[in-house]
Amino acid sequence: MQKFSILVCAFLLLAPLGLQAQKSLSLEDAVMQQWRKFRPEHLRVAQWQEEGKGFTQSGPRYQEVFYYEGKKAPKSLFSTKDLQAAFGEQVPYIANFGYLSKTEIFLSFGQAYYRYDYKSKQGKKWVAYPQEAANMTFHKETGRLAYTIDNNIYLATEQEEKTAVTLFNNPEIVSGQAIARSEFGISQGLFWAPNGQYLAFYQKDESEVTDYPLVDISSTPAKLRNIKYPMAGQASEKAKVGVFDPVSGQTVYLKIEGDEADQYLTNLGWGPKSEKIYLAQINRDQNAMRLNVYEAKTGKFIKTLFEEKHERYVEPEKAVWFLPNNPKEFLWASERDGFTHLYRYEAETGKLLNAVSKGYWEVEEILGLDSSGKSVICMGTDPSGLNLYAYKLSLDGKKQTQLTKEEGQHHCQLSPDGKWLLDEYSNISTPNVAQLISTKNGKVKQEFIKAENPLKEYKVGTTELLTLKAADGTDLQARLIKPSDFDPKKKYPVIVYVYGGPHAQMVTNSWLGGASLWMQQQAEKGYLVFTLDNRGSANRGFEFESIIHRQLGEVEMQDQLVGVNYLKQQAFVDADRMAVHGWSFGGFMTTSLMLRQPGVFRVGVAGGPVTDWKFYEVMYGERYMDRPEENPEGYAKNRLHNYVDQLQGDLLLIHGSVDDVVVLQHNHSLIQAFVEAEKQVDYFVYPGHPHNVRGKDRVHLMRKVLQYIEDKLN
Repeated sequence: MQKFSILVCAFLLLAPLGLQAQKSLSLEDAVMQQWRKFRPEHLRVAQWQEEGKGFTQSGPRYQEVFYYEGKKAPKSLFSTKDLQAAFGEQVPYIANFGYLSKTEIFLSFGQAYYRYDYKSKQGKKWVAYPQEAANMTFHKETGRLAYTIDNNIYLATEQEEKTAVTLFNNPEIVSGQAIARSEFGISQGLFWAPNGQYLAFYQKDESEVTDYPLVDISSTPAKLRNIKYPMAGQASEKAKVGVFDPVSGQTVYLKIEGDEADQYLTNLGWGPKSEKIYLAQINRDQNAMRLNVYEAKTGKFIKTLFEEKHERYVEPEKAVWFLPNNPKEFLWASERDGFTHLYRYEAETGKLLNAVSKGYWEVEEILGLDSSGKSVICMGTDPSGLNLYAYKLSLDGKKQTQLTKEEGQHHCQLSPDGKWLLDEYSNISTPNVAQLISTKNGKVKQEFIKAENPLKEYKVGTTELLTLKAADGTDLQARLIKPSDFDPKKKYPVIVYVYGGPHAQMVTNSWLGGASLWMQQQAEKGYLVFTLDNRGSANRGFEFESIIHRQLGEVEMQDQLVGVNYLKQQAFVDADRMAVHGWSFGGFMTTSLMLRQPGVFRVGVAGGPVTDWKFYEVMYGERYMDRPEENPEGYAKNRLHNYVDQLQGDLLLIHGSVDDVVVLQHNHSLIQAFVEAEKQVDYFVYPGHPHNVRGKDRVHLMRKVLQYIEDKLN
């Protein structure tokens, strides 16, 4: 018999047994109020003061900002009323702002940026921008704002609201937006130089990318809206990087070698003196990367600093990080040793000086240098992947120290002087704690928040974190939610919630174990709710994630069945009443399990599922599956249409009608295959919704999913 080990078995202790009757959690509240009413007490828009020794955060309802320093009583700095008096404008709330100096801030609301000195209580409108502006990127030192309207870039300053940077009449030439469908860690398309004297931007030529039709039913008659959607193996966008000089009004383009249609330009970063641009150039096969340097003023290629290769894929996701106290060196994040770690390089020559971090854990984010300037502070996982900690790493790679001690998911901000971390964390038994800790030794100096359980008045069950073993002995993290009146002598139906794809992690040592609150609500209706992070998911190292290469769905299903087998061995599980549900990659997994492992689940609900990887986008699809002509066996084996005749039980397929991520062709072509096979299947469309169903319609979605499961299991 296979043995299973429990890594953590922590319970949400809600209220002593036998006390007052507790409330029942409605599905509406579970879906709509998880991050509102039921969010544990937390810091609100907290940030370190620019030149101070303390930090600020907004008060309740974001109407006032308070300053915290040491054990002094919080001091009010300014409020919405103060801002309204200074600007003569209505300021509904203070949700975000930045510092210009110790006493002067800037913030944006309406269609403008404002500056305000809370000591003198004087302020003014600073930079205005048009209502249709998007992708706004502000340089606070110069007061220059870059933004896009449609496919072009514009610049706003205190003197001028709208100056064109690009003027392309062809809508297939898109400037200033994220490229490569936001893969490779790309989240923006506009990049100010540190001194604000240049603006770098991504530009893509989509003229060879296939148009994909979406139908807008909001008008009469309905309208056709074409989007650019490059499917695996087809023509992709051609990318460039432009550099605009606001003074001369001139733009140059980086002189990038190679075929524009056969590469990706990623991880754009500026050198500290605003003279050079660093760019990771990846080939179309995504198995080789070159870190290149360019002269910003002319676009001239200077040199390749180093290359990285791997037979599966190479996926850099972070730009160069220059040492603030030494512009001759930078840090680079790489998976080259099997885990994401930091490496220190000489900027001029590309010489590797040393590895800064090492071990069976992953660096997630660089926060800055400590007060000595000899160590970098970063956030990173632990070997289990369940916890996220702050670490101090000596730049010479000789010492690494875990600063945050408590198990759980920590989120930290480093003080400007590098001496302190503002730390918030939760774990499965701790709703939230906010504290100040020293970067010298990790000792807690002060605790600001120790949140109470926001669900204490409600009937909510227990959450257990489990460690199971994959067929090859790899640890797999899982979560099991039981009802509050759980009786081990009873048999319970099970809902398995699955995602299972790259760059995602469902199970964490955080409040509720990373679960959505609807899972707790369903447990109270008499279900067990189970989730397992299979191989292929995030934060466990390159081998753990990349084992899925060229065979999406294969290893993932094996691991999900490990979870199923564990459940079947529990006396309290009704193995004849098991359902599976997931969205996107989870929809692919749900449908795969229903069709390729028939009889395991009686019910499946698949939302926005990938059903044939040749219909999915180039960047993601080719990274994990290669091109269709290079891996025909892999594409055929995981084409779900080939298994429709094996369906046992009930399957509901759901899709947003204007899904631009997993296009409708996935579901419609699968349904066509079911019809041809004379197999009955259920289908529901959310009109006007893209890949995710949001807002109040989310309640309708979850009621649809859960009611279907209940009807078909009983």
